[in-house]
Amino acid sequence: MDIANGVGDISITDKSPNVNINEDIVDPWTVVSSSDTGVDYDKLIKRFGSQHVDKELLDRFEKVTNQPIHHFLRRGIFFSQRDMHLILNQYEAGKPFYLYTGRGPSSSSMHLGHLIPFILCKWLQDVFDVPIVIQLTDDEKCLWRDIKLEEANKMAYENAKDIIAVGFDINKTFIFSDLDYIGQCPEFYRNMVRIQKCVTFNQVKGIFGFGDSDVIGKISFPAIQAAPALSTSFPHIFNNKKLPCLIPCAIDQDPYFRMMRDVAPRIGFQKPALLHSVFFPALQGAKTKMSASEPNSTIFLTDTVKQVKNKINKHAFSGGQATVEEHREIGGNCDVDISYQYLTFFLEDDEKLERIRKDYSSGTLLTGELKKILIDVITPIIQEHQEQRAKITEELLKQYMTPRKLNYNY
Repeated sequence: MDIANGVGDISITDKSPNVNINEDIVDPWTVVSSSDTGVDYDKLIKRFGSQHVDKELLDRFEKVTNQPIHHFLRRGIFFSQRDMHLILNQYEAGKPFYLYTGRGPSSSSMHLGHLIPFILCKWLQDVFDVPIVIQLTDDEKCLWRDIKLEEANKMAYENAKDIIAVGFDINKTFIFSDLDYIGQCPEFYRNMVRIQKCVTFNQVKGIFGFGDSDVIGKISFPAIQAAPALSTSFPHIFNNKKLPCLIPCAIDQDPYFRMMRDVAPRIGFQKPALLHSVFFPALQGAKTKMSASEPNSTIFLTDTVKQVKNKINKHAFSGGQATVEEHREIGGNCDVDISYQYLTFFLEDDEKLERIRKDYSSGTLLTGELKKILIDVITPIIQEHQEQRAKITEELLKQYMTPRKLNYNY
C-alpha cells in the first residue's frame, strides 16, 4: 500500500487490469459491461485501489484555483483519482507541474467520446497555467491492430488536428507521435530503458495479461506509454528538471500508470497523479462497444448535421417505455437512456439537466423530445469543432508537433 502518499496502489505483480466484476471486463484494450447501466465504478475503484473524487477534493479544488469546478468533475464524469491533493499542494506552494494525456490513433476521425480527456485537459491547462504533453501512440496501434506503420502514423497526424481544435494554447502544448519523436530524443529512450529495467517479464504479463503468442513489441510498449510521466523525457520543455505530472485519462489506462507509480520512486521521480474518467457509452447502450468499423455506434467529429440527427434518432438506446401511454404513466429510465447520458457530458447547465431528468423520469418528457434536445446540444458542438479543425494548416500542425521550448522557464 502507498502509505506515504495516502493512496492505496496495487502492486505491479497484481493482475488487476484483467478485471472481471460480475462479468464486467476492463483492461486497456477491452471494456465490456454486463449491465445496461454500464461498469460498476465503485467496485472498479476498490479493485484498482484508487480514491473517489469526493466533495472534500472538489471543495479544495475550487478554493485553491478560485475557479468554479468543471462539470466533468462535479458530475462524477472524472470520478477517481490518485494523489490529486499532492498536485493541489504543489500549486498552492507555487511550484510547477505538468499535464500528460494521450490518444491511440485507430481511425482518421475521432469521435465524441475521444474529446472527454482533452476537454478537461484544456480546462486544467487554463486554470493552472501549465504545459501539457500529448502522446499519440501510433506504434501501439500498429502492434495491436492490423494497421501498417505508415497508416498508423498518418492517422496520428489527423487525430492531432482534432486535438488542436479543442483549443490548446500552442505556447503551452507539445503533441508528439511515438514513431517520430522517440528517435529524435535520446532522453525519452533512456527513460524507457530505466522503466524497462524495473519491471520483469512476469510482472508485465501479470499487469497486462500478455500471452506467449503476443509479439514482443507489446511486452515492451508499457514503458513507452509510461515514459511521458517523467519530465526529463522532454528536455526541450523542462530543461531536465524533475516536475510532478498529472494524467487525466479513462480508467482503463490506469494499469500503465499504476506500474509507473511503482517504478518512479525507484528511479528518483515523484509518482504521477491521475484523474480517471468513466467510459463514454456507445449509442446502442452501455453494453455495446463503440467501433470505428461500426459508424452507427458513435458520433464522429466528421459527421454532418444530418448524420448526427439520424444517428441519435435511429440508434440512441432509449430508456423510455414501449408506448406513449406507458411512458406517461411509468416514466423513462435515465440510467440507461443514451440521450440523457450524452447530455450529462455535453449539457453544462446543471439546472436544465436536472429538469430534463425529472421530466423524463416522470413521463412528462417523451423519448423523441429528449432526443431532439440532445441533437440541439450536440450539433453546434460538432459544427464548432469542424470549423476550428478547418483552420489548422499543415504549418500550424507542424508547430504543435515540433520539439521546442514552451512559455515556461525551468
